[in-house]
Amino acid sequence: MNDDDVWRSESDAPRPAKLGLAGDRLNAPAALKRVKYEHLLYEGDFRNAKQLLQAMGRRLDGGRKPDSPSPLESFRAERAARLREHETLSRIVVKLDAKYALPGLKNAPDVAAACLALWGPVRGSTLVPLKALIGMLGAAEWQRKGLEVKGLPKKLHPHYGVFLPTRSEYLDLVRDAPDVTGKRVFDLGTGTGVLAFLLLERGAAHAIGTDLDPRCIACARENAKSLGYGARFEAVEQSLFPEGKADLIISNPPWIPEPPKNRLDRAVFDQDSAFLNGFLGGLAAHLEKGGEGWLLMSNLAELLGLREPGALQARIREAGLAVKWSKSTPARHPKAKDSEDPLHAARSKEVTTLFAITAL
Repeated sequence: MNDDDVWRSESDAPRPAKLGLAGDRLNAPAALKRVKYEHLLYEGDFRNAKQLLQAMGRRLDGGRKPDSPSPLESFRAERAARLREHETLSRIVVKLDAKYALPGLKNAPDVAAACLALWGPVRGSTLVPLKALIGMLGAAEWQRKGLEVKGLPKKLHPHYGVFLPTRSEYLDLVRDAPDVTGKRVFDLGTGTGVLAFLLLERGAAHAIGTDLDPRCIACARENAKSLGYGARFEAVEQSLFPEGKADLIISNPPWIPEPPKNRLDRAVFDQDSAFLNGFLGGLAAHLEKGGEGWLLMSNLAELLGLREPGALQARIREAGLAVKWSKSTPARHPKAKDSEDPLHAARSKEVTTLFAITAL
């Protein structure tokens, strides 16, 4: 590995200390042994490299123990397995040249546009885990094709690293919620901006979306312009509340109160419920008189034993707030129906609720 090579890692993994060469003759058992001690720079056929990752992943899955008896133990075991898989497979790396091409890989796809959009120009070579590069290509395809969202006039185009709003149940709750005509809206943790856009489409006057991740801000701005909301939507790079007050403040915070393991985890994992507590703690001060906060929350944390039943309602009361109304819907995502999923016992009972919260 050249010291001038740029190292890219979505999980903030350290730069490889030792880099060995690998090629098309390497099989999964040998690769799994070698990656315990070094990263492997793959040179050969891109298709073979992908197949190697898949074969390594299957062997890691095959080494798992049966599910633990409690939902919490099952969650801990599954998360540890997923982390081990991510760290192991991320030790197969590839090199991109100064034009983001893959000269060391035959039959490689054109990745230049995806890399340039995410990382910007580069003067030298780039080393990146093959697993991350494949994820970027998948995200670039989502961005190119777009995602149909019921209630929006055109497709939404998610960016890499931004939470993909494929779960329709929480979007349905917002579409079916009471009238928002003329309201000023804050959308905290805006991501793609989808919640703000649904409210604007339903007649909200103006929306400000906030997010700490600059990728989310760029994504929301681009989609607002594409959908025709550019004059009615602002995206601000910051945590939680923007300046001022709003008639309606909406948020779909990360629903699992655990530390994120990497950048992509932050849309799902909220260490010590920091985002949720910040939303509830600051809500009253940022609501106009008679305004409401709309909180979208899954009960998966309670089902897994990560949050005590009733703890959310107690936190709402402690913040000097009250639930004005709520509406719930069962989970409809594929894992809720997958009996082979290690967390099926909890996910099959998952419910998402829209809480309308007011200041006392």
